Amino acid sequence: MIQPVLSHDALLDDIAAAREIPDELHLWWLGQSGFLVQWQRRHLLLDPYLSDSLTKKYADTDKPHVRMTELCIEPSRLGFIDAVTSSHNHTDHLDAQTLLSLIKANPGVRLIVPEANRQFAADRLGLPIGRLIGLDDAASTEVAGFRITGVPAAHDELERDDAGHHRYLGYVVACGPWTIYHSGDTRLYPGMADRLRPFAVDVALLPINGAAPERRVAGNLDGREAACLAHAIGAGVAIPCHYEMFEFNTASPDVFVDEAVRLGQPVAVLACGQRWTAS
Repeated sequence: MIQPVLSHDALLDDIAAAREIPDELHLWWLGQSGFLVQWQRRHLLLDPYLSDSLTKKYADTDKPHVRMTELCIEPSRLGFIDAVTSSHNHTDHLDAQTLLSLIKANPGVRLIVPEANRQFAADRLGLPIGRLIGLDDAASTEVAGFRITGVPAAHDELERDDAGHHRYLGYVVACGPWTIYHSGDTRLYPGMADRLRPFAVDVALLPINGAAPERRVAGNLDGREAACLAHAIGAGVAIPCHYEMFEFNTASPDVFVDEAVRLGQPVAVLACGQRWTAS
């Protein structure tokens, strides 16, 4: 099994050390599509999956979710989180086991979800719907110095509920001089780059596991597409995610890196538990 570069006490020590450099942007890849963002000693979690709930759920089925990378941190130990996002309702992005532990450790944490999914998420977590912040395309909220704006995602397609709200979102996060784009799960769709380019994204967090029909799950960008999207929106750096979590649904970052090199697109490939810092 893949060992995180930092985990448990060592990861917490690194997060604490980064707080001593508050004017720099710090982020850690926590596995799958989960990232911890730190800015001015405040903390935002993007789509954390910090449990074995899917491995247990599918253990005796024809679609086993065999974990590839060891858990880097128990969510109950993250007692300093200001806000958490979920981009859509799939369990690796809306995991009750992870989120309820985080809420217990952080009673005042704000939860940001697509408005289309707000009732579903509230029911899954056993929370009143007013406890969750719902966003849609171009809608924004500000929590703890993070301004979070919804942008549509296509997983596999752009989908809306009966009220016209997007079921799948990415999030653009502005904090100080920095802008982060976390795409959630998405494939390319017409006008996507044009929609994102005005945000002047500094850091693009993009899935690279692609779309394979035999997996029987909704698909994502593959490595080549992720590199091309980052280049098309003028991202300062692109960081790949959504791989090395489950054996049946992963990819190598090599294709992503090769295409980025061809395009002249800066990238940073992180190991689970590794910090990336911008100053």
